Amino acid sequence: MSLLVLQGVSLAFGKKDLLRELDLRIGAHDRVGLTGVNGSGKSSLMRLMAGMATPDGGEVRARRGLRIGYLPQDIPPHGGTTVLATVTGSVPGRADIDQELRAAEEEMQRASRETDGADGEEALMAAAERLADAHERQAHFEEHYSEHEAHRILAGLGFSDTDHGRDVGELSGGWRMRAHLGALLFQRPELLLLDEPTNHLDLPSVAWFGDFLRRYPHGFVLICHDREFLNEQIDRVVSLEVEGTRQYRGDYESYRKQRAEEEIVLENQAKNLQREREQAERFITRFRAQANKARAVQSRIKALEKMDEVVTFSRREVMRLRFPPTERTGAVVVEVEGLRKAFGDHVVFPGNDLRVQRGEKIGIIGKNGAGKTTLLKMIAGELAADAGAITLGNKVKVGYYAQHHAETLQPGRTVFEEVAAANPRAGATRVRTLLGSFLFHEEDVDKPIDVLSGGERARVALAKILIDPGNVLLMDEPTNHLDLDSSEALAEALTSFDGSLVFVSHNRSFIRTLATRIWDVADGRVETYPGTLDEYLDRHRDPERAAMEAATSAAPGPTREPARAVAATTPDAAAASSVPVESREQRRARKREEAQRRAEQNRALGPLQQRIKDIEARIEALETRQREHNLALADPALYDDPRRRDALLAEYQRDSTELSELTDAWELAQAELDEARAGLPG
Repeated sequence: MSLLVLQGVSLAFGKKDLLRELDLRIGAHDRVGLTGVNGSGKSSLMRLMAGMATPDGGEVRARRGLRIGYLPQDIPPHGGTTVLATVTGSVPGRADIDQELRAAEEEMQRASRETDGADGEEALMAAAERLADAHERQAHFEEHYSEHEAHRILAGLGFSDTDHGRDVGELSGGWRMRAHLGALLFQRPELLLLDEPTNHLDLPSVAWFGDFLRRYPHGFVLICHDREFLNEQIDRVVSLEVEGTRQYRGDYESYRKQRAEEEIVLENQAKNLQREREQAERFITRFRAQANKARAVQSRIKALEKMDEVVTFSRREVMRLRFPPTERTGAVVVEVEGLRKAFGDHVVFPGNDLRVQRGEKIGIIGKNGAGKTTLLKMIAGELAADAGAITLGNKVKVGYYAQHHAETLQPGRTVFEEVAAANPRAGATRVRTLLGSFLFHEEDVDKPIDVLSGGERARVALAKILIDPGNVLLMDEPTNHLDLDSSEALAEALTSFDGSLVFVSHNRSFIRTLATRIWDVADGRVETYPGTLDEYLDRHRDPERAAMEAATSAAPGPTREPARAVAATTPDAAAASSVPVESREQRRARKREEAQRRAEQNRALGPLQQRIKDIEARIEALETRQREHNLALADPALYDDPRRRDALLAEYQRDSTELSELTDAWELAQAELDEARAGLPG
């Protein structure tokens, strides 16, 4: 059954047609990836689905009573509610239930004080029935939307317990987005519309969110610039192409393969059509004046008119980036010694030493709030360190791309003026040529910065770097707000960049493509690892195995390099690696090692897992008993016995208190289990 139907939908922005006669159905369990270049209309289409915009033509029909959850790219600032209340209070009807329960409790207290006479007893019974009904409604609501579930979702999105009481208005745009996303996941709507939900998530949160979506029982539509995330989540692609909206079955890789085959067919079709048109035009021109050819000429004219209705093929334009050669620097381009930074009582870096060598491409990873952006800002000179020194090497020229690049652009300028101001020595022709490679053509270069979309602003910020590039690039989340094609074009250009690169990113495919060294920022420390993301994760999961491999590689004689995930996804790596067949003795040794590791994990995790199981059993028993209490409190006969009534109400309150305490205990035990797992070999 379709949740949402778009029939003959058309939408234009100025003179540009974004959607033309679009027919689209979203089913109850569809997992749709929405793709297309920036400006093709992806976000506009999603707003139409959400009911936030009206089409110029056609109609959008939603199933009656359909609950839609919509996450836009930008969440406007608003305060007055805490993070936890934003999540728990987002479900329609909760406020009414809470208000009804408070009113019923007040009525019960009044009736308990005024029990004289038949009227008093009748009022007491009516108040008791109302209270019991309110408790039952609350219990039913809590069963589906418990505060414990809200805590779990907020933890998965990176919020700590101390964040729960913070006002949402105090949060940055990225954390506001997380709180809003948490509220949507808590509501569990029948259709989720997610516009770049991973933009402000760190790698751990992306992993948690991906697992949540894989288990999500309802349909969703997803816009995302992370190729790996898309491949993991979707089973259908709706793509906004030059010739119109196309639909494909399968994940993103399957779409690319189908699209490549389709482009060949469309291109040949367009060539054939052009050849037929030219032949028809030549025939008409040659024989128009000959009476004996009049019928044939009219036939060709009619055929030509029909040809005009056929859509010709043209490939969609993508960014074309190329970094020019840079001036050679010294061997060490950045030296960090004793770096200290604190914000009030919160010490971000207590005193770190780091070094960037010429030609390195360093990917900075870690949880949000760990200090990744702070570190990059200090190296860029945008933020002063409290102590220590940051020394730039010989002939180093830094180019800095800020995460919140929109704040660095001057709103009163045009696109051309903004980029030209970054390098006054560059002539107008060079600026226009560069902007053309960033998809700003003709009148586009005269657009005011104020009216640009997020993707267009990102392209302007990148163009400012290329108009005057440095030989050391510092980039903070450079793929945010870029479409997938642009993200991959940027990664390809940076691969051939001959300078040094230090970048923060949560985009796994982007990090895998570029990073030759990893900096993992956590708890004030920066762990540095000379290798790719896959190599780092592989060794981070299993330090004992890493030590063994390091010892083996240091010993003389033939060695066997372990197979890594990157070899499965990168053809060049797969071709370059050579993995001999494992011998019987090696296989037995490996199996003994794996069995020993599993036994050690069971010994370490078993008690914690049992404690969690016991707590969950106790919670389930108390919830069952609370439902029984609700039924008893709904029985009018109970109130003929004040002693039994008071005892039952007291027991109900004690159980409620214990439930709250057990929920806290469960969260603590779960956190300990997660920490224990993280500390164990993979």
